[in-house]
Amino acid sequence: MFLRLLTRLSAGLAVILGIVVLTFVLLHIAPGDPARQLAGPAASAQQIAALNQQLGLDRPLHEQFVIWISRAVRGDWGVSLTTGRPVGEMLRRAWPWTALLVASSLLLSYAIGIGVALWQAVSRRRLDTGLSIVSVALAAMPAYWLGIILVWVFTYELNALPAFGAAGLDADFLSPGARLADHVRHLLLPVTTLTLIGVGGAARFARGALMDTRHALFLLAARARGLPAWRVLVRHLLLNALGPVVTLLGLSLPALFSGAVFVEGIFAWPGVGRVLIDAVAGRDYPVVMAAATVSAILVVIGNLLADLLHAAVDPRLRHV
Repeated sequence: MFLRLLTRLSAGLAVILGIVVLTFVLLHIAPGDPARQLAGPAASAQQIAALNQQLGLDRPLHEQFVIWISRAVRGDWGVSLTTGRPVGEMLRRAWPWTALLVASSLLLSYAIGIGVALWQAVSRRRLDTGLSIVSVALAAMPAYWLGIILVWVFTYELNALPAFGAAGLDADFLSPGARLADHVRHLLLPVTTLTLIGVGGAARFARGALMDTRHALFLLAARARGLPAWRVLVRHLLLNALGPVVTLLGLSLPALFSGAVFVEGIFAWPGVGRVLIDAVAGRDYPVVMAAATVSAILVVIGNLLADLLHAAVDPRLRHV
């Protein structure tokens, strides 16, 4: 198992390096000039050239990459071109909000999805078909479209929930309990958006694993021993079908992070996704590179987590 994880880790480092190199090259060959955007339309060619020299953008591409990666491995992500703030500080302030959004939606989507899959596994065919249609529809919905629909319904039509930001303008003047309630109200719509989409995928995947396992001989033996139906369902059927589900759980981490970028943009959520959107619009190379690197690291962590969780659920994999 240790050798397998070491091999996966080596492959993961290669993936991170590949994503970083590709992102760096695409950023610099894409149309647009950060110096011109910073200097404004009235800037002269001499002013733009001086700004390029000041930012180090006049150097050869490979030299810029070596300078950036030598700083990045030391934890120095550089300074934002548009705000002048350290990129690491910007990400540290934004990361807790993204972690809150992603963790909440991940736990809710898998808890609800596995519950729906268990219901499908023991329900009649007509109900199973109906739930399958709903699951596929939810999984196929674009996050930005569902987010806009929820804003339209719950904010503009029902006037029930706030749509933008993580807190109201008067949050600093509220009591601790009222401030927490205000944060929860602002969190509901973005979490619901990611959760509904996640429920569809989790339910479909968990249902397939349960259907593949429910006719196994060990379940027939458990029923023959007179075990209660709930114990056969949960302890024997569910636990033995969790292998593929926990694999999907680990792999969902980077996908959910990517989906959160669009959701944070729609709901003006002050997370990493919102920082990334602003950076792309402003041609802010250091911020985009840092966010892309974090995303690549999440992909690797998600794969390693999937291996560890699968081995924890299925003891046969611990010695592979």
